[in-house]
Amino acid sequence: MTREYRFSRPVYEALPWLYILGGFAALAGSYFQPSRGMSYALGIPGLIVLLAGVVVVLRRRDYRQLKAKNYLNPDAPILHGKDGH
Repeated sequence: MTREYRFSRPVYEALPWLYILGGFAALAGSYFQPSRGMSYALGIPGLIVLLAGVVVVLRRRDYRQLKAKNYLNPDAPILHGKDGH
């Protein structure tokens, strides 16, 4: 029997911001490392996580804007030409 695990809405909404915060913290930590190798080991994943968080935030925003404009509804007149044009 498989059980599907889901995050609660507040946790789900906070995840991209946690990615951004974690990425920024890793970048800041990499700046203060005396070792070049450790600096790269923190900085590169930190940059990737930071960018991933920004991408998720922007994708969610765009999806919600499309949904608000009713573009994602399959019965929307603009998709099926039901507006008389």
